[in-house]
Amino acid sequence: MKMRMLAAMFCLLLFGIADASEKGADSKYQHRNYIATRQYYAKLISGAVPNVAELNLLMNMLPKGGDLHHHYSGAIYAETYLDWVKKQDYCVYHESDTQLKVEKYRIETRPLAQLSETARKICVGADAARSDNAFYRELLQRWSNKDYDNHFHEQPAPDQQFFDTFGFFAPVSNYAYHEGLQSLRERAMAENVQYLETMLKSSPDVDNPGLAKIINDLNMNSTDVEIQEALTAFSDFMANDVEAKTRISDYIKSVDDVAAGIDTADFKLRFQAYVSRNSAPAKVFSGLYSAFAADQASKLIVGVNIVGPENGYVAMRDYSLHMRMFRFLKQRFPGVKLSLHAGELVLGMVPPEGLKSHIREAVQIAGADRIGHGVDVANETNADELLEMLRARKVAIEVNLTSNSFILGVKNEAHPVQVYRYHDVPFVISTDDAGVSRNNLSSEYLLFVSRYKPSYEELKKVAYNSIRYSFLSEKEKIEELQSLDLRFASFEARVAKLARSVRVNSTSQ
Repeated sequence: MKMRMLAAMFCLLLFGIADASEKGADSKYQHRNYIATRQYYAKLISGAVPNVAELNLLMNMLPKGGDLHHHYSGAIYAETYLDWVKKQDYCVYHESDTQLKVEKYRIETRPLAQLSETARKICVGADAARSDNAFYRELLQRWSNKDYDNHFHEQPAPDQQFFDTFGFFAPVSNYAYHEGLQSLRERAMAENVQYLETMLKSSPDVDNPGLAKIINDLNMNSTDVEIQEALTAFSDFMANDVEAKTRISDYIKSVDDVAAGIDTADFKLRFQAYVSRNSAPAKVFSGLYSAFAADQASKLIVGVNIVGPENGYVAMRDYSLHMRMFRFLKQRFPGVKLSLHAGELVLGMVPPEGLKSHIREAVQIAGADRIGHGVDVANETNADELLEMLRARKVAIEVNLTSNSFILGVKNEAHPVQVYRYHDVPFVISTDDAGVSRNNLSSEYLLFVSRYKPSYEELKKVAYNSIRYSFLSEKEKIEELQSLDLRFASFEARVAKLARSVRVNSTSQ
């Protein structure tokens, strides 16, 4: 008996040694692959002009973690929206008519039988729109930013062009959420993205004319006490109103329904609830209350945001009030995460004083966990102290290189990603509105590495940041980080092999 026990223990020891040996070998090979990948990447970004074509190959292969700044309706490509026009038997106006009050490229949702004879003549179905090559090209240019920069054509200002696109495809953007989310998942997984945090639909608002008037009458001279009293009264109303409770519950259910079956072993999808910053104050607050309440009650809604052109008159006028609304609701709904669009502004878009405080207020007053864009940081009052605050509080910046270049004209060395890098403020690379911009996350990473030439260590850190600063639960973050480890091990093995083949080919020529 004693001999058998000793033999068994000896076998276990041998298996343990073998297992440790295998793990050690795996670790050694992984380290070699890491070194080979780092060296190959460094070679591609070295010199005055990086090897963009080869970097494009690597960035498509690169594990990117997640996309944290993502608008669903702006992520769907115009071609898909035209498919949905066909599925619903809608038509698109081929020309404008002032008497009919219709505009070229707009979608008509009324049945053809209800249209006048004149309207039917100028409203074409999806197939007819596609068969007219000139009109089809023009339609894509109005429903997205296609061809805006590469040739001259009649065009509005870039920011107007960008935001106008949403009005064109809005009538069909809510047609097939589940189908749209499936296509976004497939596209994400094809470029090695494992997590998506999107803004799907705005949260519901409920009106109370008497209480709404009090909030709508607030202004920049209103005291904290007046603001607190007005928000408390409306918040109490929302908390007890049957219609409000029902609409919030329906909102949560609608998100659950469209997300059903989207998560897989290799992909996770979560949502941010949001409101428009260019609505009346009471409407904004009602929607924010619903967003906070939905976040607290839902497993899929993980954050709250505020969207819309930040330079709009109402957005600028009410900015500080909005931040106080967030602060108030954070006290009522502790634990709700905030990712706030802030600092998507440049000098000339608004007067200089309009650039002085938006990022700071989003962090100090609203309590933002992440900042979307953060482009005007250098113009903020005491910007050095703000950067230190962002770094100390670990407030991550969502960097959207393509949309910042298009909407704001900020790119290359002028982009504040250089400031955030230099001052060690955490940031992530994201897409914003990939369908409108006609890009994807791989192309955003390509811009990042070809423009700013980060080290391979920094590149990996940015990818990992997209999970670390996500609004997933801590348990889910651990799982996704472990998945990202495996993805990088596979990526580095493939790149090491690629690098060896390049060396062989170069020596044989």
